[in-house]
Amino acid sequence: MSDIIGFLKDTGFYLLFEDGAWKNLIMIGVACLLCYLAISKKFEPLLLLPIAIGMLLTNLPGAGIFHEEIFAGGHVDWSAFGSGDVGLLDVLYLGVKLGIYPCIIFIGIGAMTDFGPLISNPKSLILGAAAQVGIFITFLVARLLGFSGDAAASIGIIGGADGPTAIFVTTKLAPWLLGAIAVAAYSYMALVPVIQPPIMKALTTKKERMIRMDSLKPVSKLQKILFPIITTIFVALLVPSATPLIGALMFGNLLKECGVTERLSKTVQNELLNIVTVFLGLSVGATATGKTFLDIETIKIIVLGVIAFACATAIGVLIAKFMNLFLPEGKKINPLIGSAGVSAVPMAARVSQKVGQQDDPRNFLLMHAMGPNVAGVIGSAIAAGVLIALFA
Repeated sequence: MSDIIGFLKDTGFYLLFEDGAWKNLIMIGVACLLCYLAISKKFEPLLLLPIAIGMLLTNLPGAGIFHEEIFAGGHVDWSAFGSGDVGLLDVLYLGVKLGIYPCIIFIGIGAMTDFGPLISNPKSLILGAAAQVGIFITFLVARLLGFSGDAAASIGIIGGADGPTAIFVTTKLAPWLLGAIAVAAYSYMALVPVIQPPIMKALTTKKERMIRMDSLKPVSKLQKILFPIITTIFVALLVPSATPLIGALMFGNLLKECGVTERLSKTVQNELLNIVTVFLGLSVGATATGKTFLDIETIKIIVLGVIAFACATAIGVLIAKFMNLFLPEGKKINPLIGSAGVSAVPMAARVSQKVGQQDDPRNFLLMHAMGPNVAGVIGSAIAAGVLIALFA
């Protein structure tokens, strides 16, 4: 009889009645909600679904699949791994903690990115950089709300609309906020088509939205090969702490553009990227335990994430309008492409195209918007390097 009672006490059902278990139940509900959004609403399903499952697994009482105490204080208790007293997600989380997964994902992103529109229209770089101002505005707001410098930096990076970058910065600066920041970053990336259009329309006139831009100049293969090499050297010398992200991004792009590594390019775009995405999602979801996630700070992070994203979108549009003050007629920029300066590639560029065609169905802005869009990827990586250099 005692054995049966002992068995029952070891079940998760029994553990659900312990003090604080209600937080686990709430997080299980949140995980199910994220599963619904990923599957039914298609909100960033490739990463949101693994995050949801990781969140579900880590909050099942008694599963022992993830142990927060092993990574307490931002350090790794390597002795736990030596004793074998670890769970599956503890092992997978090392790829996040050591900054491996985000960099590998950047290799895949680089291999899928065409920097041709940016090379053809260098002014796009200004718009991509402008959108990153939202990161630093949100950083200041977070500081005013009482967050520490490293936590505020991690929250601000949500404005870059780049999930891997947000995860990379947070693991370096504020790992205890990883779950909330990752969920916020990827949720807002999925909501780009919902959040951006009202801001874009509010800040532009119909006449501005109907501006047509000249066709982009063709870019040579040599230019596309030299671009990732030169960019890596320049950014690494300017912001050394951004080297892991920029180096990975440009390496992937070089695999694509050089023309002699097609097999490697296809591998990092598909198999490697898919595998690491699964590991990253499960690991990040595992950090969203009821104990750490259900906190007033989480609500603040969700709100600040909206502010970061809205500011990045607005500033990109406003800078494009400002640039038009100095450009002659026929050479003006459609301000809508400024909103694509966030790193949500290519979704933000598609939103610029869609909003523009609502006023002029024959206005094709997609390739023009891709310039600021890919510039935003570079910009967010540089912003991440700056924040890491300041607060690491």
